Amino acid sequence: MRFLAIFALVATVWNGSAWAQTLSQVDSAHSGVITQAIAKPAESGAAGEANLVLPDLSTVSFMGMDGHSLLMIGLIFCALGLLFGLSILRRLRNMPVHRSMREVSELIYETCKTYLITQGKFLAVLWIFIAIIMGLYFGVLAPTPGHPVAQTVTIILLFSIVGVLGSYGVAWFGIRVNTYANSRTAFAGLGGKPYPIYAIPLQSGMSVGMMLISVELLIMLFILLFVPGYYAGPCFIGFAIGESLGAAALRIAGGIFTKIADIGSDLMKIVFKIKEDDARNPGVIADCTGDNAGDSVGPSADGFETYGVTGVALITFILLGVHDSTIQVQLLVWIFAMRVMMLVSSSGAYFLNGIIAKARYANSDNMNFETPLTSLVWYTSIISIGLTYLVSYFMIPVLGGDTTLWWKLSTIISCGTLAGAVIPELVKVFTSVNSAHVKEVVSSSREGGASLNILSGLVAGNFSAYWIGISMVILMAIGYFVSMNGLGIMLPGTTTPLMLAPAVFAFGLIAFGFLGMGPVTIAVDSYGPVTDNAQSVYELSLIETIPGIEQELKRDFNVDVNFERAKHLLEENDGAGNTFKASAKPVLIGTAVVGATTMIFSIIMALTNGLTTNLENLSMLHAPFLLGLVTGGSIIYWFTGASIQAVTTGAYRAVEFIKANIKLEGVEKASVEDSKKVVEICTKYAQKGMFNIFLTVFFATLAFAFVDPFFFIGYLISIAIFGLYQAIFMANAGGAWDNAKK
Repeated sequence: MRFLAIFALVATVWNGSAWAQTLSQVDSAHSGVITQAIAKPAESGAAGEANLVLPDLSTVSFMGMDGHSLLMIGLIFCALGLLFGLSILRRLRNMPVHRSMREVSELIYETCKTYLITQGKFLAVLWIFIAIIMGLYFGVLAPTPGHPVAQTVTIILLFSIVGVLGSYGVAWFGIRVNTYANSRTAFAGLGGKPYPIYAIPLQSGMSVGMMLISVELLIMLFILLFVPGYYAGPCFIGFAIGESLGAAALRIAGGIFTKIADIGSDLMKIVFKIKEDDARNPGVIADCTGDNAGDSVGPSADGFETYGVTGVALITFILLGVHDSTIQVQLLVWIFAMRVMMLVSSSGAYFLNGIIAKARYANSDNMNFETPLTSLVWYTSIISIGLTYLVSYFMIPVLGGDTTLWWKLSTIISCGTLAGAVIPELVKVFTSVNSAHVKEVVSSSREGGASLNILSGLVAGNFSAYWIGISMVILMAIGYFVSMNGLGIMLPGTTTPLMLAPAVFAFGLIAFGFLGMGPVTIAVDSYGPVTDNAQSVYELSLIETIPGIEQELKRDFNVDVNFERAKHLLEENDGAGNTFKASAKPVLIGTAVVGATTMIFSIIMALTNGLTTNLENLSMLHAPFLLGLVTGGSIIYWFTGASIQAVTTGAYRAVEFIKANIKLEGVEKASVEDSKKVVEICTKYAQKGMFNIFLTVFFATLAFAFVDPFFFIGYLISIAIFGLYQAIFMANAGGAWDNAKK
């Protein structure tokens, strides 16, 4: 839970012992990738993100237009992105679908809606708790100099609500789009052609991706363009805390929910020897709800937070690490121009890939569903990199008197953008239905049963963590090398560097580059839950058993149905969905960790007065630092254990209820009441697990910040490293097991 860093720094400031003078330069840090706890000395003696003042963007011209006017054009692109998302929503809603499938998808939506409403109430309680802490910190412990306390605290609280509602809103939009798309995809399978089954989930995913990025960018541009510069800091910090809180709750609870539902549903096919999506199993609807809660709601909210706080991190670094106001404006406008290009490159690649895929597969009877998804990712990456260099050349041809920085900055961002394409390729090696590792899981299961199945999955997960980790190290190292050859140059005629700690900025840009194909990353991630749900919707609709259904489909929809062919195509597409769902997760994980690295370096800069003092404490020979490293790793394993325990506890209750209430004789499908009861059980235990994790990590982080500042640095470093590999390992081991079933 990345937003907890702010409260850790509250504790370090409050503690104020022998190192209080050093920490007086640090007022706030927050939300992993957003936090830049470098504080620029102010006249009052302290400064932090809430004290930041934006420069006047209209003071610098770009291609004959001042910065403020140029970014105003970005609002048009945001509006177009919103219209893109809404138009696809309307198109999906109006697509043909049989009533039996529409009824199932609407039931899934109703249960998802109940889940989201319950989560919304839970979020409101968490926000009140966090709001009290924010009020105490910004109102009592670290008020913003020169501004009325009540006004500053009110702004921070209001924008934290905007952040929470942003995460919550895009999650809700994703649920609505996906529950339209799942039944339409299932119905499209009846036609026996693979292309529509591929195109509908991708349209749904692009709708979510474009809406998410457009809303995020719109809010941040509003702060930049319309909020007075001296209030921008409180706006950004409030917004970042809010979206991080929303993402933390929805991501963790959603992940627990979906695994509880998975076990509750899947175990029944073994216990009662029924098929996977048997309509008589009341756990199947909960499983479909869980697909959306864990693989749509969670990633949507998490993506919204990740894209937002990475931008805030870079804004903060630019304002604190760059002292020349002209260069500040150049970099700020350039960063947001790159964000607008993210929308352009993703939509352009989507339309280009759509034309090629339609020409190639529209009339085909067979297709590899992974092929057009892979080409979409690569087209987006290539177009994004090309636009990065092109826009940079025209916007910042000269920066600080240097005519080479435009391509150096572009190269650093491109390292991250390239990672967005390379990492999915590595993930496919371990999770694709055609990969050797997945086939190994299958053969191991046939010969050695559950024991070898588990071991083979662990092998895939561990190897994937190694290769993805190494690829990230290589790309970060390239960014570091480039940053050390230009970003730290002295400004002409001065002894002032262009920026402090250029490597920190480089890592932030790499995290930013990870997001350079944001809408497409979200799209391929959302592809998975739609294809998974589509298969379930088909089975739950019992469409094959409806009297005269072949004639009805021919009469009303002009469809010559082949039920076995439809089931085969939906199953095959579900495998591709699982693969790309798994491939998107490491990209978001990597963004968070690279951004966390930026945060940690920033705090180090503050604690060492710009790497001039206390450097000996950043050593294994300094006991608190070493103990922090050990402690951070232990917390990751506690977190893993706590989340799995929450799943096992909830799954036990779900299985208990399903076994007691499942009816296999004399009924065609489970009752709606029983299905909703399983959803209620999953929601209850997901929230219990999330709340326990929240409280423990929250207070542990506060407590560790009191111990020693360099203990805390070691703790953060360890959490970032252990968390990276544990998350990738678990995501890809799960992906390998999931596709082995196919």
